[in-house]
Amino acid sequence: MIDTKDKILDAAERAFAEHGYAAASLRGIIADAGVNLAAVHYHFGPKEELLRAVILRRVEPVNGERLALLDAAERGGGPPLLEDVLRAFLVPTVGLAWQPGGAVFVRMMGRLYMDDILPQLLRREFGPLMERFDATLRRALPELPAQELHARVLMAIGAMAFALRSIPNTRNAAEAEAHVDRLVAFIAAGLRAPVPALAGKENC
Repeated sequence: MIDTKDKILDAAERAFAEHGYAAASLRGIIADAGVNLAAVHYHFGPKEELLRAVILRRVEPVNGERLALLDAAERGGGPPLLEDVLRAFLVPTVGLAWQPGGAVFVRMMGRLYMDDILPQLLRREFGPLMERFDATLRRALPELPAQELHARVLMAIGAMAFALRSIPNTRNAAEAEAHVDRLVAFIAAGLRAPVPALAGKENC
């Protein structure tokens, strides 16, 4: 039997995936969960804390897998292969799509990457992990100025967000893997591209 907290989290996950954070209403969430507003405030507090709980429920285990893959990518001692770093971030996320309820969560994350609240929440909750990925990317791309790398990572996040919204719609794991392969190749090519002359001057 699903307890009240899980009913609320499941309903909130569906609402955020369908409507985004700002447009998702607590009234709709409690109607879907079959609870009252007091139950939401009792278990989670305000709407932002509810979103935080929805994310932490699924992402904390995924981050452990990401760190393990990142450790493997860095095991050789030299600069890690860029594609391995990207896969360390993406593969565990895509794996969620095949877990019960995971497809909704993956779509939700793809949608919320475009909301201002998500980057803030991720920096607050997973700052050390994000710093680890940033440092590993800089080792993989030592020739890329820090400011240019930051700009390209922001563009890569946009591509990831779009892909995450469509990956759960694939019919099988092989299709999802091929989708990830295309995404990794696309982002890696963008990150490795020569620095435009104007950008090079801005990074000086």
